[in-house]
Amino acid sequence: MAIRFSVQSGDFELAEPEKVRRWLSEVIRRRGMSVGNVNYLFCDDEYLIQVNRQYLDHDTYTDIITFDYVAGGLVSGDILISVERVGENAVLFGVPFEQELHRVVVHGVLHLLGQGDKSDSEAAEMRRQEEEALALWNTMFRVEPIV
Repeated sequence: MAIRFSVQSGDFELAEPEKVRRWLSEVIRRRGMSVGNVNYLFCDDEYLIQVNRQYLDHDTYTDIITFDYVAGGLVSGDILISVERVGENAVLFGVPFEQELHRVVVHGVLHLLGQGDKSDSEAAEMRRQEEEALALWNTMFRVEPIV
């Protein structure tokens, strides 16, 4: 059982993968669940839109797709993230790339933990939980919050 990171193409490299694993494991543990097999694939927009079309019948660009394989208390799934889209969103939202990447990375885990984001109220709760998880990152690794 593990959290794994891989890259579909390009020169992207996740900074501090062991810290990210520890952080995500703690997010999962705090929900009373255990880490199963969680596989992240960092890819480009074209790869992700092909997956979106093939498996979800959506013809739109997105920053993340989560495939949920959770069984019982074991959190497992495949999470695909467009590094290109994360970069564009970081610029759009005026935040550092790493902060936006962490938000998207934990967003996938929150989906695996059962948090939806389709309705306005679900999306607001997702955002609250993302903020809580980012604060946990800052606490765990003594990062000064970005204002």
